[in-house]
Amino acid sequence: MLDAFANLASLPWLWVPITLFAAAAQTVRNTAQRTLTDEVGPWSATLVRFLFGLPLTIVWVLWLYGLPGSTALLPPFSLPYLGWIGMGAFFQIFATAALLRAMQERNFAVAVTLSKTEVLQVALFGVVLLHELPTAMAVLAMLVATLGVLALSLPRQGQLLSWRAWCSKSALYGLLAGAGFAISTIGFRGGALALGDVSPWVSGAWGVLIAQSLQSLGMGGWVAARGGLGPIFRAWRISLLAGSMGAAASLAWFTAYAMHTVADVRTLGMIEVVFSYLVSRRVLRERLTRAEQVGMALMLLGLGITLNLF
Repeated sequence: MLDAFANLASLPWLWVPITLFAAAAQTVRNTAQRTLTDEVGPWSATLVRFLFGLPLTIVWVLWLYGLPGSTALLPPFSLPYLGWIGMGAFFQIFATAALLRAMQERNFAVAVTLSKTEVLQVALFGVVLLHELPTAMAVLAMLVATLGVLALSLPRQGQLLSWRAWCSKSALYGLLAGAGFAISTIGFRGGALALGDVSPWVSGAWGVLIAQSLQSLGMGGWVAARGGLGPIFRAWRISLLAGSMGAAASLAWFTAYAMHTVADVRTLGMIEVVFSYLVSRRVLRERLTRAEQVGMALMLLGLGITLNLF
């Protein structure tokens, strides 16, 4: 069983289905968290992602080490590794809360799409922190996707040259969420690189376990001090759904980061925009304006350019 896992990890394209799964699981988590936000508030709904996801992550780690024939040892943890994971954990909390606030300001698909400015910002932070330079095609894709983001940032009644449009709350929260997710992604990728030659399954599992433990302890204490944990436990069904899907998504993201470059992983993850659109139309019965549809199309065009589909 362990040998089969090792052989799977060596497949050069495996990061693609893992990333697609991560995007799908994240869409389910976002939908559940949006419902929780109205019930318990954005900060408690943010905590749910980590606290209720931690048990699944622990089970996954124990399962990996309990596989028949497993000889896996603890990874070579170091201060730089813990620093990268800690940075990623902090900015993930910030980004999740900003995303939930964005969802309260605008409809579901648009809020998630605005957070996808993360893909553009990952390139910027990647140059600064990981010294990874984007290719010419990647720059073109970023420009196209940026046009889509600008179209989505406009309020329904706004005009292209309206100062109010550029300063709308939906645009602000979406961009903040994108920045937070970008920095957290760089942190988690940096952590995977700091571990060196470790199985991506093990690297991803420990990364999520450490990050969620820090997030659950830190944010759990803060939420408990402010208003208590009772509301999220009373809504345990939806909390468990949000947490388990969040943990599944995080495990898949971290594993993909250990397998492939962060820019490609997060760019492919833009497919979440399509998933969110389907949820918005089919589940939440929301309707997008023509400008929003054009904006989403431009974002997907940027994705296609990045993957050399055009």
